[in-house]
Amino acid sequence: MEEGTKSKKTVFVGGISDDTDEAALYESFSTFGDILEVQIPPPVNQHQHPPPDAPKHRGFAFVTFTSSADAQDAIDNMDLNELKGRVLKVNLARPMKTAAANLTGNRAIWESEEWLKEHVKPLAQSGGVQGRRAKSKSEEPDLASKENDGDEDGDAMEE
Repeated sequence: MEEGTKSKKTVFVGGISDDTDEAALYESFSTFGDILEVQIPPPVNQHQHPPPDAPKHRGFAFVTFTSSADAQDAIDNMDLNELKGRVLKVNLARPMKTAAANLTGNRAIWESEEWLKEHVKPLAQSGGVQGRRAKSKSEEPDLASKENDGDEDGDAMEE
């Protein structure tokens, strides 16, 4: 299924109460058509041990229908209606912004492949660490061909 097609069949349900679960949402929204999935995202810090009074979810959910017409019926009938004492905000779910869709947004310019291809030289040509090592090895005098100063162990004596 295409991502664009799925998003037109998925509705965002905002403002759900802490005691609302997938079963309650399924029951409320199934009157508008066949549901493929009901998803309530967990709290952001789910990996830590939350305190007992912490919310079970972030206050919103997604309901995916088998058809976009059913999703639109759910929006038309459930938006600004009440569920378990809370007024719901129901609309079409929008896909999350991805890095691919946001090429120039918050990324540094040197993170783009085009910029790197245009401006970056191979390490050996750039004078980087590898380039300096190659130069320093080629500039080192050859110890085997160096003449001895007459001292047997190769040390020069100061006078």
